[in-house]
Amino acid sequence: MDIHIAKVHDVLAGEQTHGTTILVDRLWPRGVSKDDLQPDLWLKEVAPSTELRRWFGHDPARFDEFARRYRAELGGARVDKLIDAATPGPITLLYAAKDRQHNHAVVLRDWLIETCLPK
Repeated sequence: MDIHIAKVHDVLAGEQTHGTTILVDRLWPRGVSKDDLQPDLWLKEVAPSTELRRWFGHDPARFDEFARRYRAELGGARVDKLIDAATPGPITLLYAAKDRQHNHAVVLRDWLIETCLPK
């Protein structure tokens, strides 16, 4: 499983993506036209719940607890479509958060690698 992550605004500025592009935000990125960003998939359901996202508030001090809670939300049919997309080849998870290290796409990528790769 070859999983990359990329910030939406970097992709719009020309950053290369790999394989299938999947927007993993619950909300469409602010200030981005749907004509400008055309991911292969938009999987809102794999994003953190609205309650968890609001609680986290992109506060790096809450990131470890956010990651723990978000991992608890993942699983089942919610991520089946994402796993199916990732299985045949590379994917790029697109996110709009400003912080490149403390965001749900980082947690989701790590969870996919830990959960879906053969041990």
